[in-house]
Amino acid sequence: MAILVLVVEDDCDISLMLKELLTGQGYETMQAFSGTEALLCMEKRVPEAVILDLMLPGMNGEDVLHNIKNEHPHVCVIVSSARDDVQTRVSLLRAGADDYVVKPFDTEELLARLEAVLRRSTEGGESTISIGSEKVLEYKNLRIYPENLQVQASGQEISLTKREYLILELLMRHPGKVYTRSNIYQSVWNEEFLGEENAVNVHISNIRQKLARVCPDETYIQTVWGIGFKMG
Repeated sequence: MAILVLVVEDDCDISLMLKELLTGQGYETMQAFSGTEALLCMEKRVPEAVILDLMLPGMNGEDVLHNIKNEHPHVCVIVSSARDDVQTRVSLLRAGADDYVVKPFDTEELLARLEAVLRRSTEGGESTISIGSEKVLEYKNLRIYPENLQVQASGQEISLTKREYLILELLMRHPGKVYTRSNIYQSVWNEEFLGEENAVNVHISNIRQKLARVCPDETYIQTVWGIGFKMG
């Protein structure tokens, strides 16, 4: 069965170009021309990946991304935008975007990035679910259910993005082990670590904030200065 990609783009010419490009590479496509339409499409059928424009009529791309990652955290989202400032990239990373392409983009680069995020998603999903035979991972009042990728703190479900979940599960599988940022990046991103410390730091910070909303007096992830992170 072909991989389904949702194209969310209000420019009809770009949307048609992306549809033809993806169809020619064997992908199945859906098209949405606004944020609201994109979410309605996903209620009917959940795609494996979304190519999301930021500047949309009505609901903007950031809000669409937030909704997608809350409802379907394991859907890959590539953001497409003419904005290329650091603040925008960090904000999108915090919200769970899997990649970012700057308009006008090269079509071959877009296809390569799509293949990469889909491959990382598949590899990450397999390693997450297949490691070990336990039904539940526990640490303090924190529980992870690997079979359905669910996280709970004090019995309350915590909504994490795909990478946030993979980082937390990695740390919880070996709570006494200190993981360097390189360890975490290579395990979760499935890529060579090239000094992407900020990417790891942002995701760790995001996990801490989400857990603190439920259990503000509890500490789960400890920073080991000069080395990395561990459960503690």
